[in-house]
Amino acid sequence: MQNEKFEIIAKTFQGLEGVLAEEITALGGSDVNIGRRMVSFKGDKAMLYKANLACRTALRILKPILHFEASNPDEVYNTLRNFNWEELMTLTTTFSIDSVVFSDEFRHSKFVTYRMKDAIVDFFNEQYGKRPSVRLNNADIQFNLHINNTTCTLSLDSSGESLHKRGYRDAQTEAPINEVLAAGLIMLTGWHGESNFVDPMCGSGTFLIEAALIATNTYPGIFRQHFAFEKWPDFEPDLLEELYNDDSNEREFKHKIYGSDISVKATAIAERNIKSAGVGRYIELTTQPIQNYETAPAQGGIIVTNPPYGERIAAEDMDALYEAIGNRLKHVFKGYTAWILGYRQEHFDKIGLKPSAKIPTLNGALECEFRKYEIFEGTYAAHKRATATEPPKPRPLRNKEKPRKEERKTFGRSDRKPFERNDRKPIGDNKHKALDRRDDNKTSLRGDKNRLDKSIRPTPSTITNKGEARTPKKTTAGSRTRTRKNNNENN
Repeated sequence: MQNEKFEIIAKTFQGLEGVLAEEITALGGSDVNIGRRMVSFKGDKAMLYKANLACRTALRILKPILHFEASNPDEVYNTLRNFNWEELMTLTTTFSIDSVVFSDEFRHSKFVTYRMKDAIVDFFNEQYGKRPSVRLNNADIQFNLHINNTTCTLSLDSSGESLHKRGYRDAQTEAPINEVLAAGLIMLTGWHGESNFVDPMCGSGTFLIEAALIATNTYPGIFRQHFAFEKWPDFEPDLLEELYNDDSNEREFKHKIYGSDISVKATAIAERNIKSAGVGRYIELTTQPIQNYETAPAQGGIIVTNPPYGERIAAEDMDALYEAIGNRLKHVFKGYTAWILGYRQEHFDKIGLKPSAKIPTLNGALECEFRKYEIFEGTYAAHKRATATEPPKPRPLRNKEKPRKEERKTFGRSDRKPFERNDRKPIGDNKHKALDRRDDNKTSLRGDKNRLDKSIRPTPSTITNKGEARTPKKTTAGSRTRTRKNNNENN
């Protein structure tokens, strides 16, 4: 039944689980629960299709079909060997398997994949003497096997290719930011199109395009040519067509998005991608380095940018680049809120501004931080008073019986009582034993250095330099048959 609700799992990046949960709740998902890099919820077939179309921060949408316990790959094989695979596929169906393992019992995720493949093949061989084929790319049905300790979940992958592959990217610069991560970072700022948006180091334009889609509430999945659920036996093309062409939630964007980059090649690529996404009317693009900004492109707004880290992309002088970022923020973008994604602490230090928020996140394999800077005129205290949502707390009343600091009596040398030797209290019986001189025959490092035997002095080879610095360790689509919107706009 179309309206029958079932369990659905949406996968995402670490740190974006809360944003994804808010998205799913807004779309109509029920029983929403946040997990590790995932959000589980319940919904019907329409919700499954809509999650693939509309979720900006989801990487995959999975439909669990079997939960079981297993402590080794053989137990996985035995359970899956007895599963009725004919409910999902036939001999002519091609399939692929993606295994994700977080367990000390399962050392190798690929071996788990092989055992699951053996279970499917042996099931059909026993029934028909034939077996379905494995296809790594664009298979008819794609399975996801997730193992956490001994808990195993077998799911159908409804997305196919990762949902970060929106479909609008015609070209890309070196090391572009992932579309799902870009959308998630923008949403973490709380911006939904209420003000102007600026990315002064835009690269291939990912932040600019995702910002335009968020501001207009346009589904990011409308650019994709295919989802894996379209090959399922119970696929309903009319339902997908209805959801695809529903633009009732889209809204008008009354502000502007500004992007720039020092590279002519990068801005040319960004322009192609912006045109492919059909959001050219909202974005103004220029070629210039951030050092050339003399005035802000608009009065107030938000800055979200991803400067080079010095890893895959580097400037000639990284310190000078981050100093220029801080300088331009302080002198040009007053009244803005800036969010900067960075990797190295020393680069953040060069900005020279105090962040008001720090959000840890992963950009690929790099452990980065997403930092917020509030750019304002005057002192920080005056800014906090001007933006405070609550009145300042009154200062506590002074205890009038307690003298002020300047009223407290101070004691000078003239106020002190003169010292008399007779005032000293005797210690013990006042019969102190005379101190004996150290025996010259005793060998001790604490004696007179001139009396020491040179043979017992420590040699340089035995001295440990505790102040010596240690060397840090190194850390290691084919066309669609249904009607589509005209997304390519020349404006």
